[in-house]
Amino acid sequence: MKHTDRKDDRESLFLELSTLNGETVLPLHSSIALFLLSYCECTSFRVFLVSSDCSRSWKHLVPASLEVLEIRAEELPELVKACRLTAVLDSEGSFCRAGLAVVLRHIIQRTCQVQPSRRDVASLLGFKNTCLKACAEVSQWTRLCELGIPSAVESHLLNPTDETFHLPTAILHLEKKLGEPVRVHNDDKLRRQKLQQQKKTSSPSDPDQKGPVEELHQQTQTSTESEREGPLVELRGTEPPRGVELSAALAKLSVEEPTSSSTRGPSDIRRVKTAELPELEHVFAEGLYFTLTDVVLLPCIHQYLTSLQKHSPCALSRVPLLLRWYRRVQDIPGVRGAAEDCGMVLFAVQPVEVPASPQPEALLPSDAEQENLRPPEKPFVGGPRPTLTKLQENGIEAVFSPHPCPSWSLRWEDLPTAVNPTEGKMSDTRATRKQQQLNNLVAMVTELAQPGHTIVDFCSGGGHVGIVLAHTLPHCQVILIENKEESLLRAKDRSSQLGLSNIGFIQANLDYFTGTFQIGVALHACGVATDMVMDRCVLTQAAFVISPCCYGFIQNTLKFSFPRSNKFSEILSCKEHMILCRFADQTAVQLPPERRAIGKRCMGLVDLDRSWAAETHGYTVRVITMEPESCSPKNNMLVGVPGSRGVA
Repeated sequence: MKHTDRKDDRESLFLELSTLNGETVLPLHSSIALFLLSYCECTSFRVFLVSSDCSRSWKHLVPASLEVLEIRAEELPELVKACRLTAVLDSEGSFCRAGLAVVLRHIIQRTCQVQPSRRDVASLLGFKNTCLKACAEVSQWTRLCELGIPSAVESHLLNPTDETFHLPTAILHLEKKLGEPVRVHNDDKLRRQKLQQQKKTSSPSDPDQKGPVEELHQQTQTSTESEREGPLVELRGTEPPRGVELSAALAKLSVEEPTSSSTRGPSDIRRVKTAELPELEHVFAEGLYFTLTDVVLLPCIHQYLTSLQKHSPCALSRVPLLLRWYRRVQDIPGVRGAAEDCGMVLFAVQPVEVPASPQPEALLPSDAEQENLRPPEKPFVGGPRPTLTKLQENGIEAVFSPHPCPSWSLRWEDLPTAVNPTEGKMSDTRATRKQQQLNNLVAMVTELAQPGHTIVDFCSGGGHVGIVLAHTLPHCQVILIENKEESLLRAKDRSSQLGLSNIGFIQANLDYFTGTFQIGVALHACGVATDMVMDRCVLTQAAFVISPCCYGFIQNTLKFSFPRSNKFSEILSCKEHMILCRFADQTAVQLPPERRAIGKRCMGLVDLDRSWAAETHGYTVRVITMEPESCSPKNNMLVGVPGSRGVA
């Protein structure tokens, strides 16, 4: 059955299916998504396994409770073809969500819409619903859970008997994380409760009296059994209860809303300084509460520990905190049933003594710490002038190309109201400036676009650029890419009002978009987002029209280091280049004119470095100032054309 054979209006979930040593297997990202569907008891999606050829039997790999179909890669809808799986497509075929974290969060939100009583599912999104919300490009934690650990485990499974066996760096980072103190929003209150409990434990007490952990444990079992199948399994082994931490974790899992005690606690506990309170310890991956992160990690860690148990059991003693986490996750209501539904046989782990301090092997530095471990550069003293002088002495100055159509403007008065930014929630002054910014970008894109071209609006936000382009260039296909769901849904609503048929929407990190296109555009792409958009355009040999923003947020990443071009790197150190970036943000209208002039000069130099980096790939790049200059303090435009297309 093909995806185009519509039987209902459910969204479609596309998961990858692959082969290993001649056998059909599910990549970890697919296993994680199926596990979450089973845990949530969610049937709101049509599930498709995507294979490149006719695969062997896969029925044993998927939950029996789900209707799952196979689809060939060439049969995928166009928007899904443009993305890395995992992906979800709405029933209309115009809104795609791609990437593991984005898709999993959507599954949870959809489940809660259909089953509002599922507090256990809603709590997976964590405090303020932010669990794994930050994209992997900027969040080390999301990158570790979404990419690092699945990749490390899959690499290990390809060669589990490697004679040079060592624990993957990603696994050691997680082990290190599980040993760090926990910070939560009611941190002070819980730490005082822990101190009070420690004092009670150290004093004689009634041996027949139940402690808070046992009482809450029993309460959670009773309430959960009536709500879902599978009671909360008692903690196995000889590991002692973890007091306040485990109490808080179990209370969160209770079906009933926890009742807060009105007592303020003993006066001697209240007088203890916060710095002297005991630290909270990890119960689950992100702290005290079972969240989406634990759901992501369980299939990965289960396969990894299963492999270790089979091929290198002695290595298990090197990850005691991970083993403790694995045991605790199994005791969550519904986890065992969902695991069995997905063919995962969770195994009992004997308690392993947790050392008082992390083992030396686990003390791996984080990415930020590794940055600090690099040899220090010579101290840099002063503002941007020494750097500007250094560049000037080497013949490098900011160069701005003349604007090819400075007075061109859209006929805003003739456009539908849904196109006009004045209809949005912004002041008249800001709306006018937004119109002026759009005039510049649309003029440059119109200069480059041809009928049949695909134009991608990166970091699209509410769709101000993409919707105008789709309306004014009806013979082009426009795709809006944005990580923030709320913004993209607003854009979709606006396009629906206009009846646009040449527009599509993708909620994803930039790295998950792999489609081909002819023009990339971005208005005020913050920090390294500008470099990410340029990089994506260069890989596809697409033209680009980009207005950079937030130069002060530019920093070295796993993919980019600064300066970008060889010419700048030969002259400036990274720190000197960052001085340019910081002062490039000094262009606000309330600043003195001479300071704004220096800021504009720094902006030009940072973008010149970017231009030269693109030119090494055969591009012709112009740095242009928007007209009028007052339309934005960040009024630069980078217009790049690949060599094969020439300069328009």
